[in-house]
Amino acid sequence: MKYPSFNLNEQNQKVESRIVVALERISEAFRVLLWNESKENSLSPIQIQILIFISFHSAEKCKVGYLADEFNMTKATISDSVRVLLSKALVTKETDPSDTRSYSLLLTDEGKKIAKKASFFASSIEQPIERLTEEQKTTMLNGLLKLIYDLNKSGIITIQRMCFTCSFYNGENGNHYCNLLKTKLTESEIRLDCPEHKMIP
Repeated sequence: MKYPSFNLNEQNQKVESRIVVALERISEAFRVLLWNESKENSLSPIQIQILIFISFHSAEKCKVGYLADEFNMTKATISDSVRVLLSKALVTKETDPSDTRSYSLLLTDEGKKIAKKASFFASSIEQPIERLTEEQKTTMLNGLLKLIYDLNKSGIITIQRMCFTCSFYNGENGNHYCNLLKTKLTESEIRLDCPEHKMIP
């Protein structure tokens, strides 16, 4: 009989269950930090996430449809959040000349100001990671990358701009190689969000 990871007996017997519970605790920390940031700006957590995303990604990725896939939400939910950001003058629309129905979102000066500060919301999680050894960091990163990749492959999470889903990536014989950069990658250099990412067709 299979028991859930949150069953204490299961946790004490299976390291996999303890890892799942540990990840849930960390996700709770992200929720608390993001919620605190959003309250400070009278915005919702997803609205803060949208501002941060826009500040670091290209215009073609800053469209409602792409944002819906990025955050695993419906277009209607993202559109509601965008309407609020527009009404607060934190973003503006830039219409696509080739398709007037399509538009990208750009940050206003006030939007940039909020996004810049909000982008540090997870810094208190990064600080203890900095104290780990390089070997511990690499092991943790590789485990998380493989977990994210498997969750993406199973359809639980959608868009991933990571090396493992990129057509430029070659991972033969346990080696990591980027055909775009024409260079071998160490395990600690595997990217999670690459601006040059090209999805495998």
